[in-house]
Amino acid sequence: MDASFLIGLLLASPLIGFFINGPRFRSKNAVLAGSIATTAAGISFLCAVTLFVKLVGLPAEERSLEALFFTWIPVGSLKVQAGFVVDQISAIMILIISGVGTLIHLFSIGYMSHDERPAKYFSYLNLFLFNMLILVLGDNLLMTFVGWEGVGLCSYLLIGFWFTDSEKAAAGMKAFITNRIGDAGFLIGLFILFLTFGTLDYSELAAMVPQVAESAWTGPITLACLFLFIGATGKSAQIPLYVWLPDAMAGPTPVSALIHAATMVTAGVYLIVRMSALFMVAPHAMEVVAWTGALTAFFAATIGMTQWDIKKILAYSTVSQLGFMFIAVGVGAFHAAMFHLMTHAFFKALMFLGSGSVIHAMHEEQDVRKMGGLAKIMPITHITFVFGWLAIIGMPPFAGFFSKDEILAYAFFSPQGNLGVWLLGVVAAVCTAFYMTRLMALTFWGKARYGSDTHPHESPLTMTIPLMVLGFLSVVGGWIGIPHVIGSVLPGHPENYFLEWLEPMIHNAHLGHPSVLMEWGLMGLAVGLAGIAAYFAYDFYILHKDRPEKIAKSMGPVHPIVENKYYVDEGYFAFVINPLIEGSKALWLYVDVNFIDKMTYVAADLSKGLSEFVKTLQNGKTQQYALYMTLGIVVVLTYALMGS
Repeated sequence: MDASFLIGLLLASPLIGFFINGPRFRSKNAVLAGSIATTAAGISFLCAVTLFVKLVGLPAEERSLEALFFTWIPVGSLKVQAGFVVDQISAIMILIISGVGTLIHLFSIGYMSHDERPAKYFSYLNLFLFNMLILVLGDNLLMTFVGWEGVGLCSYLLIGFWFTDSEKAAAGMKAFITNRIGDAGFLIGLFILFLTFGTLDYSELAAMVPQVAESAWTGPITLACLFLFIGATGKSAQIPLYVWLPDAMAGPTPVSALIHAATMVTAGVYLIVRMSALFMVAPHAMEVVAWTGALTAFFAATIGMTQWDIKKILAYSTVSQLGFMFIAVGVGAFHAAMFHLMTHAFFKALMFLGSGSVIHAMHEEQDVRKMGGLAKIMPITHITFVFGWLAIIGMPPFAGFFSKDEILAYAFFSPQGNLGVWLLGVVAAVCTAFYMTRLMALTFWGKARYGSDTHPHESPLTMTIPLMVLGFLSVVGGWIGIPHVIGSVLPGHPENYFLEWLEPMIHNAHLGHPSVLMEWGLMGLAVGLAGIAAYFAYDFYILHKDRPEKIAKSMGPVHPIVENKYYVDEGYFAFVINPLIEGSKALWLYVDVNFIDKMTYVAADLSKGLSEFVKTLQNGKTQQYALYMTLGIVVVLTYALMGS
């Protein structure tokens, strides 16, 4: 099949699903709506697989399939095509988006079976998929921005899907507004690039990048990269714009899996990888990216240790894992960022859907303190969740081990990395191993802590099949990126196929080559610390349940500060939101009401008074007109006589 047709069908399929389910938004038939939406997503996945196979068959330097549908903006020197490209980077993204997205659609059929508006939900889900595909397939920054804004809209609709609950509606609004702040940065970066290079096309921008790196913070490329990174901090939930993501769990759980794992939150990472040629000549911007990622990973991981809501624990875990991806791009390991993006999509989608299975079984209960003992009752959910847990804490040979350890290694020995970034990453990884084991212990192990009126059960096949597929991918998903130091001792000496696939497209920094001893040492340290942290969590929450409370009390004010998420939201309200509200009220009262309004009233009264006076002069009485004429003649004659 022609590549243009396949790309068109890839994009059109979820859009058609949206147009079929959209007008039926009042329908309560979840099976029909879900089947339509899942089929649409599945067709997109088949197209993505076909395009990937076509790409594999091309020489490495020529792996690019393009589709130019029409000229969108032909204004002066700005010529923007409605163009889409499938290359090594976007091929990975469309496989993840459509593949994991299809599994999430299938899971949703069972999860949303009792909802009042399943057709409306599935139409939004398809629209989300369409916009995310636009984002990653666009061959220029403006097309990417169209998808960027589209997923922002859909996230608002899906996070606030149950909008009759004021908290959930507020969460949707919070996500929307926070992302608009980041989007302003994206636009400024886009404008700077167009003013500097005269184009927004990715391939043209890469060809125009200077050979010498910028040394000044105020260089146009550095500024453009910093503003694009502001956009990335909004979409990919980095400090200071991460606050929307933990609240995004207010939507249906499959939405959390879609947003937090496979689609929207990866957009910022994708953008920087796509723009790697520019970031490589903006070392100051890359330094900001690396430190922001490291601080976010540490910050979110510590908060995750104190949360009790199963979805909020996973949400802060997502923020932390995204921090690892930004560490990777910040130290120049762009392929490692993409690798962790892929493996994270597998195990985090698995864990969010697994949490949805638990919540479904527990009749919407989300507090892990009210669970326990679910391993025997929900064996499929438990086993698959175990795979996700081992993957996220970095245990070999699970997917997260290969991708996360690779990032930590590059943070340590890459010329762009440094000891501080590496240490923050290691501490975040240790915290992750602790709180994810804590989640496992409180949810699945130990004694049941739910009431006798709760009767948990295993989820239906529409929900467990996606869990099994994602569980399998969480085990084997990292094997395509086995580092050379491990591959050299394995039978057959497997290569790092992921790196080989991306190498012609990305602009990795000169990352250096550590000694074999150092690489094994770094891996051993990371795995060992994660194992110790997991053991302590098991000891605290299964063997000696009184210890966590004692330790929390011994920490004084530190534990309440972390448990209350460092009071960041409260700080935003105190120092940003409320001052803006009060300032707006003052402007309204003193400037608008007491000055502008009063000035318009004075002007209106003056105009009215003058018109009333003129009205008295023209009252239709002939005698009065004669008097005016006589007075006028007298005045004129008097003036003439005095002048003579």
